[in-house]
Amino acid sequence: MIASLRGVLQELGTDHAVVEVHGVGFLVLAPRPVLRELGAAGTVVAFATSLQVREDALTLYGFADAEQRRLFETLIGVSGVGPKVALALLSSLDAPTLRQAIATSDLARLARVPGIGKKTAERLVLELRGKLGPAAASAAPSATAALDAELAGLLVSLGFSQAEAATAVAALPADAPTELDERLRQTLRYFGGA
Repeated sequence: MIASLRGVLQELGTDHAVVEVHGVGFLVLAPRPVLRELGAAGTVVAFATSLQVREDALTLYGFADAEQRRLFETLIGVSGVGPKVALALLSSLDAPTLRQAIATSDLARLARVPGIGKKTAERLVLELRGKLGPAAASAAPSATAALDAELAGLLVSLGFSQAEAATAVAALPADAPTELDERLRQTLRYFGGA
């Protein structure tokens, strides 16, 4: 449904971020390590997302990359593991450590995660051992964020306000070029200047 989200960070909490995309603020629940990597309010941020639909709520979960999102979706497929528990796992253990703990049946490490008891740890190992595969070498998810931050700085140096720069960078399509000069051209087109 909503596979990714990129916009301007409006608010940052201990378990969530509010991201404004074209005037709409999305509340995104995310693992603590992902939230710690976000900049200050007004910066452009991006998430790989998973929309969870329940009878009484639509909840958007955000992740550093698609690999982390797939791991979250695999975890919530385990009986007795809901989104809150999966988020606690991803907040306490990084993906390679979590995979290692499951592959080696490290019940003690899994049970130390808040919300995970011995039975849930056993169920995770039983249902997921051999299914998660090795930890994938992920591309640096912060590379695009760093490029966007540099681009926003360039726009500010050209006389645009911080808010205008952040909005223009957020408006870049997901398949925008990865070269700084091409991204600058596209953002200037956003302002009608190129």
